[in-house]
Amino acid sequence: MPKLAILAAILIAFAGAAGAQTAPTPAANPPPSPPPYGAPIDLARAESAIAAAVAEAVKRGWTMNVAVVDSGANLVAFVRMDGAQLASIVIAEHKARTAAAFRRPTRAFEEATRNGPSAPVTSLDGVIASAGGVPLIEDGKLIGAIGCSGGTSTEDETTCLAGAATINGVGK
Repeated sequence: MPKLAILAAILIAFAGAAGAQTAPTPAANPPPSPPPYGAPIDLARAESAIAAAVAEAVKRGWTMNVAVVDSGANLVAFVRMDGAQLASIVIAEHKARTAAAFRRPTRAFEEATRNGPSAPVTSLDGVIASAGGVPLIEDGKLIGAIGCSGGTSTEDETTCLAGAATINGVGK
């Protein structure tokens, strides 16, 4: 009987080892890799993105705060439209910094809090889980990000996308 027990243990060990060597099943839709960092956006391009965002907000009758940060999440340019709420100043900057630092739109964090457990997202330093922060990508590299605040998260994002469209490769 001990030989049978030893043989059973060996077979179980073999089955476990074979199972351990099996590659895990990849996710059906793995998240895209974030873009690599590029040279930081310059002031002229940042102001151009802000001008396009402000034009979109004016066209729609929204008042916004618009911030552009470089690839290191440092503020490059900022505009507060007449009548835009004061609390949205820091929110616009925060959205831009989050989009640059994490190299993804802030909508991703908003959706993560809405569609699943939010504790991992809300515990990250520097995250704002509200749409309206959009990375600025040129030639496949992150050169900065734009953040807008003053309306709903959808209005903020729409305004940002107009600004981001001025940068080659974004919104095209």
